[in-house]
Amino acid sequence: MNKAELHEFIAKNQPNICQVAVYRDGNPVYSDEWNGYKDTDCVHVMSVTKSVFALLIGIAIDRGEIGSVDDKVLSYFPDYQVKRGEKTIYDVTIRHLLTMRAPYKTKGDPWSKVCSSLNWTFTSLDFLGGRKGLTDEFKYSTVCIHILSGLLYRATCMKTVDYANEYLFKPLGIAQHENYYAKSAEEHRHFTMDKEPKTNIWFADWDGLGTPGYGLCLCAKDMARLGQLCLDKGKWDGKQIISSSWIEEMTRPRQVEGNMFRGMQYGYMWWIIHPEKNIYAAIGNSGNVIYVNPEKNTVVAVASYFKPTIFDRVDFIEKYIL
Repeated sequence: MNKAELHEFIAKNQPNICQVAVYRDGNPVYSDEWNGYKDTDCVHVMSVTKSVFALLIGIAIDRGEIGSVDDKVLSYFPDYQVKRGEKTIYDVTIRHLLTMRAPYKTKGDPWSKVCSSLNWTFTSLDFLGGRKGLTDEFKYSTVCIHILSGLLYRATCMKTVDYANEYLFKPLGIAQHENYYAKSAEEHRHFTMDKEPKTNIWFADWDGLGTPGYGLCLCAKDMARLGQLCLDKGKWDGKQIISSSWIEEMTRPRQVEGNMFRGMQYGYMWWIIHPEKNIYAAIGNSGNVIYVNPEKNTVVAVASYFKPTIFDRVDFIEKYIL
């Protein structure tokens, strides 16, 4: 297919795609838009936010603001009052949060309790731990990892969006982001599910801490820049933005139990697609993807408006875009 044919093919077969951007051999080689989006418009990239946040944790460790992934979570919250009888929480580390192996006293994400509270970080900490102890069970979380945003703030004295702007977005030429606040549950829902283009914003709690599990808005070209940064082992334009050792550790595959995740493995909030080839991706609901393929020296970014249960986007990238 040529570009025009691919444009029509995507419009017909992947109708919620708004933008695609591709880097190959370190250079942008392809971009296109659909659904009335311009190349600078942003979408809510959903759980791709997690992978971007993992980069921020790496930067904070590189800068010595966070000691290591083996730091105990509670060491950053000396003023948090542990619930009576709770013991497991004392042993939970940053690594447990990054690898989705932290224990929580809840089956699913407690959205209403966290998002209606005055302190999202402490309310999330209330769910951390439990009688089973550290089981090392893979338990994917979105809202409770807000703990990481509170932890980053305690370590750096900078709000999430400010830290990202200064140490990640600005060096890559990504437009400065601002916090977005929802005044009601309806506004929160609208932010998540709205199909219209968004600006450079990051959903935040009332303390101004950006949500680390979702809520970041990016365009595909900026998503591709982040992927290229990872492909180049943390370098951008000749400057080391994040240490290569962090990129390698962040994308080291770890087995995921069960059959709910299509056989993929997990790093530090990045999905490992093909461990034998070190192909990995940031994946968010609605088919938002930053796909990094070192074998082909290629990065593919796909930005999409809200449409639930899109499970074939990586397959689509590998079969048609590459």
